[in-house]
Amino acid sequence: MRIEEEIKQEQFRNEYQKAYINLLYTSSRLQVEQAALFKPFGLTLPQFNILRILRGQYPKPATISLLIERMMDKTSNASRIVDRLEAKELVTRKQCPEDRRTVDVLITEKALALLQKMDECAGSGRTGINNLSETEAQELNRLLDKIRE
Repeated sequence: MRIEEEIKQEQFRNEYQKAYINLLYTSSRLQVEQAALFKPFGLTLPQFNILRILRGQYPKPATISLLIERMMDKTSNASRIVDRLEAKELVTRKQCPEDRRTVDVLITEKALALLQKMDECAGSGRTGINNLSETEAQELNRLLDKIRE
């Protein structure tokens, strides 16, 4: 559906404003879809993001500062998210042997198995991004990279 129909606004100041609003609206909608996919697994989007980062680091641990640096949502409180993940037994924390002021965070086998299940669910095509062809997805990635330059 066109953005004009979605938000019931027929005119925009220009194509840049329309694109900006379209991007924000689409991002918000994708986040809602993602949250619905994560709900059966008991995870939020920021928690999933931390687990995804830790899986990429595995078997090496990550520090909280590394997690903050790599998180998609820079306003999220990484320490608090790690607390919640630790309570769910999805991560462990240990004092870094080289620097006692640093805490190492490591993903657990339980979390790796959970992410495997989530990967299978995410591939089911339930998000709108799958409406794009691979060529269109490549072009979208190029344009989004260009916006962030």
